[in-house]
Amino acid sequence: MHSTLVSRSLHLILPLTLLLIGCRSASQIMAKSEVDIIENRLPALELAVDPGPLMATEGAYPDDPQKLFDTEMKRNVLEPTDSTVFGYAKLQVTKADVTRKGKGFQAFQMLTLLTPSLLGLPLENYCTDIQAEVQIMDAQGNVLGTYTGSGKSNVRVAMYHGYSQSKAPRLADVEALRQALSQIRPQLAEDADTLRQQLLHTGPVETVVGAAY
Repeated sequence: MHSTLVSRSLHLILPLTLLLIGCRSASQIMAKSEVDIIENRLPALELAVDPGPLMATEGAYPDDPQKLFDTEMKRNVLEPTDSTVFGYAKLQVTKADVTRKGKGFQAFQMLTLLTPSLLGLPLENYCTDIQAEVQIMDAQGNVLGTYTGSGKSNVRVAMYHGYSQSKAPRLADVEALRQALSQIRPQLAEDADTLRQQLLHTGPVETVVGAAY
């Protein structure tokens, strides 16, 4: 009777342990930001985000896309000291598909009291496939360029060399979006001279009546 109770307790406790505890720190991925400053930065732009299907994944927090986009643009694309806004940049997520690989393996894990996970095998993998686009618009709302990128993440849920099951979905979404933005950056760099001239020619947002985006 005692051994049965212990076994049942382990079946409850071990999954909860893996749910809450992962060896790797989630904050490392969330705080990570690639520094790859384009040569000819654009003047300051008002930044907006339409997360679209990303908000249906149950992974990313509502403010994650805006934070990532703000960091990417201000660190790598826009003039850091320019306070006058010359237009708009809008990020739109057009696709966000999430798959969980290895989920069927969990039944075996439970039967063996998570022994494979305790030996270092992953419980499952969260994978997010994202497609996104960034539009650059002048102060009058005219689209000057549209740039697309994609990202695919693969975040392991594991006891020693992975992340907790509670944090993995968010990390998968964030990493995939970060990859998409990294693909868009060199496209912006290639058109930076032309974009900059067009933005400055139209003038700052404050002087344009009825500006919209």
